[in-house]
Amino acid sequence: MKLETFKFDIDADGIAHAIFDVPGRSMNTLTGKAVADIIAIANEVASNADIKGLVISSGKETGFCAGADLGEMGDRAGSGGGEKKKSEDELKKEQFEAGFALNGTLRKLETCGKPVAVALNGLALGGGLEVALACHYRVAANDNPRIQFGLPEAKIGLLPGAGGTQRLPRLVGVQAALPLILQGESFNAEKAHAMGVVQELAPGAETVARAKAWVKANPKAKAPWDEKGFKVPGGVPHKSPGAGQVATMSNMMLAAKTYGNYPAQKNILSCIYEGIQVPIDAGLRIETRYFINTQQRPEAKAMIRSLFLSTQALSKGANRPAGFEKAEIKKVGIIGAGLMGAGIAYEQARAGIRTVLVDVKQEAADKGKQYSVRLVEKDISRGKSTKEKGDALLSLITPTTDYKLLEDCDLIVEAVYEDIDLKHKVLSDAEAALGENAIVGSNTSTLPITQLSTPLKRKDKFIGIHFFSPVERMGLVEIIMGKETSQETLAKTIDYVLKIRKTPIVVNDSRGFYTSRCFGTYTQEGLEMLSEGIKPAIIENVGRQAGMPMGPLEVSDSVGLDTALKVGRATAKATGFDYNEAPLGRMMAWIVEDKGRVGRKAGKGFYDYNEQGKPDRIWPDLNEQVEVKIDECPPALKKELTNRLLIRQAIEVARCFEEGVIQDARDGDIGSILAWGFAPYTGGCVSYMDLIWGVPAFVAEADRLADKYGERFRPGKLLREMAEKGQSFYDRFPPAGEKKAAA
Repeated sequence: MKLETFKFDIDADGIAHAIFDVPGRSMNTLTGKAVADIIAIANEVASNADIKGLVISSGKETGFCAGADLGEMGDRAGSGGGEKKKSEDELKKEQFEAGFALNGTLRKLETCGKPVAVALNGLALGGGLEVALACHYRVAANDNPRIQFGLPEAKIGLLPGAGGTQRLPRLVGVQAALPLILQGESFNAEKAHAMGVVQELAPGAETVARAKAWVKANPKAKAPWDEKGFKVPGGVPHKSPGAGQVATMSNMMLAAKTYGNYPAQKNILSCIYEGIQVPIDAGLRIETRYFINTQQRPEAKAMIRSLFLSTQALSKGANRPAGFEKAEIKKVGIIGAGLMGAGIAYEQARAGIRTVLVDVKQEAADKGKQYSVRLVEKDISRGKSTKEKGDALLSLITPTTDYKLLEDCDLIVEAVYEDIDLKHKVLSDAEAALGENAIVGSNTSTLPITQLSTPLKRKDKFIGIHFFSPVERMGLVEIIMGKETSQETLAKTIDYVLKIRKTPIVVNDSRGFYTSRCFGTYTQEGLEMLSEGIKPAIIENVGRQAGMPMGPLEVSDSVGLDTALKVGRATAKATGFDYNEAPLGRMMAWIVEDKGRVGRKAGKGFYDYNEQGKPDRIWPDLNEQVEVKIDECPPALKKELTNRLLIRQAIEVARCFEEGVIQDARDGDIGSILAWGFAPYTGGCVSYMDLIWGVPAFVAEADRLADKYGERFRPGKLLREMAEKGQSFYDRFPPAGEKKAAA
């Protein structure tokens, strides 16, 4: 038996030991070769009379197995689906057989008539846990604080496809299993033992010996569900009132939470509901059918590609220019100790970077450091940190008014108010204080980087570093290249962003750059709907049900209605449009200037807010200015409004590609999800066009909306050209290093 990912031996007692150890990987994953090896091992154990039992363990210190190899799966994401020379029935049969291969093999191992145990030294996630669940006995290390178990497939649009939806509910009961599978929650060894997911805890060095001892002592082991008279803990629907109620309530809660946008969660619930009522062999076949159905959905392809593959790649610096040594960022200055500057200072200190926090007054700089003090105290009170660690973090932040302290900084980030004259002065003063090789960065969210660089002498070392608020919770940083910014400066800036554990995307210079420009279209479309007389509650509910984190009116309140009015007037002036004469412009001027309602920060905007800053209700007097003409929302209208809200954003993203603002499809997707919360089930704005619609269908729908609602929806030359050539954005704007489709 030739194995590529396992080592295999048989001891004097006839106990086989299979050690999972994928060559060249720091962590085991279920690659195609690993699955083939598991099939070979199962056949050998079942057929070899000299083998009395089997113990499976890992040869990696990092853990047992992190699940399926999503890189292999992601290679197929967005593909056209292959040749269709075979009949539909033949294709379905082929797909089922391929999907059932591991499931069937694990079942064969489970029923081979010999005891099978697994020694878990570290994490077992996804398919890794499913392999463990198919073993009769599970021993887990109790001295590894990082050990985690779970079935996280739902987080990337999939469902467990190797028995997880059938064995876990039979082991712990449907009620306990549902949140673990639907939400992809992970849990530690102690919880796993308490639930019965593992039967024994032992020091990591003893897990294999304990597993072997169990195998020797239990020659006739069976899975609980193969024992005569087995009953599912808590019962099953239609046979137990409690279990039936769990199924009903779960369906209601799922609909309320996902709005039907996530096929994986719906299929998981159906899979468990149907599979738990039949023998496990039938349940496993039901699972495979649902797995194939889910895997082939565009949402799954989009989520795997964006939420796992692209996010992982960008978080490791996939968009960093080659040819430059890694920069050691040891000291960074922050100019402006307001909310953004204070948040950046905290994140830097968390990463071990010495930080100089500069403001015009010492009390303002001190107040900025207090932001970090509060966060540290909160972590200590919750047991997430210690006083010693907190003190060490805070000692790295020096609040000051003295620019001389910036002298030996590797980089500075300007984070003052969005006023170009103020920024010019601050940036000039900072550059004068810095060494020649230091990078000067600006946290501007809208002002063009090239324009900001005007007074600077070393324009090649100036770059935009746009953080998002609150900095400690937002994982994205938008890096903006000016016309003269060098590739070396970009490389060093990406090194800085990675050091503070953020995900960088890279865009080119323009007003609003990528994220601010595209994000604004969501709120603008919501305001357009409001000015058309659509009931505010309908707009808000449709926005959330479309997959956005808030309705567009609540987002407008969060940004600030006074800011929205100012931006609206400035944009209109730049395009020769009279904003004050438009219905939307008049409405915004009335609510801000006449009624003094500027948004969440004042406790009143489109919503009234409580003392905790949470929305209480939509402001009832809004109808004084806005006549409600549509106060019901049948399914057809909901679909129309959903398309308007999402397509308007995607059209702006396409324009950014056409204008060269963004050049990597991954940056477009990840930026849209992490920066402004574009519906995650779509995989981001780019995948929304590529996979959820397909570019030709997207262009046709956008044209329809443009004819009905205005030119803001009209597709540009790039989209039309891509539709004609059958190109996707990932063809035309592929990840760095991949071959680009012909324009």
